[in-house]
Amino acid sequence: MSGTGSSASAAAGSASPQVDLTVLAAASLTDVFKTAAAAYEKQHPGTSLKFSFAGSQELAAQVKQGAPADALVTADTTTMDGVRAQVNDPKVIAKNRLVIATAKGNPLKIDSLKDLADTKIKVVLAAPEVPAGRYSKEVLDEQGITVKPVSQEPNVRAALSKVELGEADAALVYKTDAASAKAKVDAVEIPDDQNAVASYPAATLKASKKGPAATEFVAWLSAPEAQKILTDAGFQKP
Repeated sequence: MSGTGSSASAAAGSASPQVDLTVLAAASLTDVFKTAAAAYEKQHPGTSLKFSFAGSQELAAQVKQGAPADALVTADTTTMDGVRAQVNDPKVIAKNRLVIATAKGNPLKIDSLKDLADTKIKVVLAAPEVPAGRYSKEVLDEQGITVKPVSQEPNVRAALSKVELGEADAALVYKTDAASAKAKVDAVEIPDDQNAVASYPAATLKASKKGPAATEFVAWLSAPEAQKILTDAGFQKP
């Protein structure tokens, strides 16, 4: 009996341990990270990825409060810099740009940032403390455009949702967000010289108890397969 028990123990010991990683990620990564997770878990049997998506500022607050997680990916370097004491060596994995999301068919014929100053157009922005809101304020201020939003949302996906639901005529969102909802919204491009570049840094959390597995996942985000998934979704290379 003891021999059988030893064999069973040996077999159990040789099996790959199950690792569940919790990744806090910017809301604009919702769709692409679900695709990336499927690819990663297929390549790494025994590793399961669980994502918590929200505005980057909300994720940073969670990290500072000690929320149990293993990695963090924000939509700007400013937010990541604010938690440098809690993370290890952030690395930018992708970039993004803003577009104007409008109702399908662009019924109000919005074709530039200056159109958003028209008070007859209901515009929604991400809140100023959200990276997308900060980028939006930056591009509008640089063009001397004053926009009075009907609401300021806690993350960029919430801003996009207002347009999808017909509760707003336009919103400044990331190019990838508009692409994810192309059945319901149109995207009006913003010229590069009037736009902002959003950088997405990723890092492991110092408090993680699954350091090696978290490090492997964050490193994979810069690998060719992950980069292809990101660029296929409309993100730019870092």
